[in-house]
Amino acid sequence: MADVAKWYVAHTYSGYENAVAASIEKAVENRGMQELILEVSIPLETVTEITDAGPKTVERKIFPSYVLVKMVMTDETWHLVRNVRGVTGFVGSGNKAIPLTEEEIASLGVEKREVVVHYQVGDNVKITDGALESFFGTIEEIDLERCKVRVVVSMFGRETPVELELDQVEPVS
Repeated sequence: MADVAKWYVAHTYSGYENAVAASIEKAVENRGMQELILEVSIPLETVTEITDAGPKTVERKIFPSYVLVKMVMTDETWHLVRNVRGVTGFVGSGNKAIPLTEEEIASLGVEKREVVVHYQVGDNVKITDGALESFFGTIEEIDLERCKVRVVVSMFGRETPVELELDQVEPVS
């Protein structure tokens, strides 16, 4: 069932996000629906605010009034989430909730994807995608946090560093 679960966005009253998330989690536990509603998330960002007392680090909601729910959409799960106090509905058209796309999920950083790279700094690689497809270069830096790799490519007799996605290069044996 977990492979058919998708991320949906529930709209809430302003300031009710935490209460809604807690209520959904409690309802899921009480009804034994853990295999249908897998995760509830409120995307947060860490921000440094400058106050009279000096800089202060706070966590702020990226999307106030929204809660993300990873679930298998059935009548039962729709009603469970929709009837939680503070939820005004799902993001979608009419009564039809529309799930987030893979791209939206990736850009939100809601799900951490484990990326396995088969190369390391100093390795020779071939670029497999993009404007520099079929160019060869050397790995200068791997940034797993941002899913980026910096490759030094020789173009027009010059060493040029280019930043690519991790899956845009493959090792050359």
